[in-house]
Amino acid sequence: MFMHIFKYRLKKLLRTKEVIFWTLAFPILLSILFNLAFANLDSSEVFEPFSAAVVSDENYANNTNFKTVLQEVSTGQDRLINLKEVSKTEAEALLQAGEIAGYMKSGDQIKLYVSSSGLNQNILRLFLDNYNQTFFTVENILKENPQKAQSLMAEISEIKQYTKEATSENAPPNQILNYFYSLIAMSCLYGFFFGSDEVTDIQANISARAARINVAPVHKMKAFLSSMAASLLIHLMCMSTLLLFMAYVLKIDFGNRVGYIILTTFMGSLTGLTFGAFVSALVKKSENLKVAIAISVTMTGSFLAGMMYAQMKYIVISKAPILAYINPVNLITDAFYTLYYYADLNRFFFNIFMLFVMSLVFSIGTYLILRRRRYASI
Repeated sequence: MFMHIFKYRLKKLLRTKEVIFWTLAFPILLSILFNLAFANLDSSEVFEPFSAAVVSDENYANNTNFKTVLQEVSTGQDRLINLKEVSKTEAEALLQAGEIAGYMKSGDQIKLYVSSSGLNQNILRLFLDNYNQTFFTVENILKENPQKAQSLMAEISEIKQYTKEATSENAPPNQILNYFYSLIAMSCLYGFFFGSDEVTDIQANISARAARINVAPVHKMKAFLSSMAASLLIHLMCMSTLLLFMAYVLKIDFGNRVGYIILTTFMGSLTGLTFGAFVSALVKKSENLKVAIAISVTMTGSFLAGMMYAQMKYIVISKAPILAYINPVNLITDAFYTLYYYADLNRFFFNIFMLFVMSLVFSIGTYLILRRRRYASI
């Protein structure tokens, strides 16, 4: 009897076009829009050298130290600026035309001239502030201790690093992945609709189909579990299609831990279905109210997980971490990103454990509510 109910429930679900749309077609369309919007987000932050000028006059010609420093920062593949040596009149013309970020003029102190403020102008200002500070510091030291000129020059030329760049053990950080992972998490929570339908279809006072199921010679919980298994299978098929589309069409990187990716998807779908069943069993009002609850919870969870604003995820963790731990969308999103970025899986297993606890609580709550429900007549 279990397989009989399971088979016919599958047929019924496959014909429910609106549910299939929200759990499969809508996330795919949204992922395409995300890909178009965020495809070049990381590449747009790559630093590009900008144009600047220096006034080529007598002061500049005599300032060999400054000329040497400018040559170092304006040559090579990792150069800071594209330098132009021009007269003061030409420098003013280039500045007014917007062809350079600013120009420098040598003298007792190197001066910077700009026509507007911005990132490039700030970089030039910091560069010149550092040069002027270093120059005057060296000048003062040599006035007091001229015999230390050689050792001082050696120390200045030796660049000391006080910080060490640590590389990721698994993959480079990628800020756009959080948008796609939270989209997958949202799709998992859309399993709410499947779970809600399963509870609706065994409550005899709601629909004629539910009344027929209740008078059938099958235990209500057995019929419910077989139907839930069919819903879980359909939802997992939708989620698998979404993952494959993202991985092979949109080229979204999920890492290489396939088994754990499948586990995360399964636990996310299970959480969505059990949450939907619990709300549907708890709320005795109309289907519209249940749908409103589903959309509100899912969208709020997606926002807090960083789907609309990536930094929101970190704001929640720093300001109200409890919201991160009870938000299933955040747990699923974080589980996917942990698999992509971290070598250590402790954080991943914590997320999976929390999803399991939520699913268990929702399942027990649904069972306790449904087992007490009786009907005077059908």
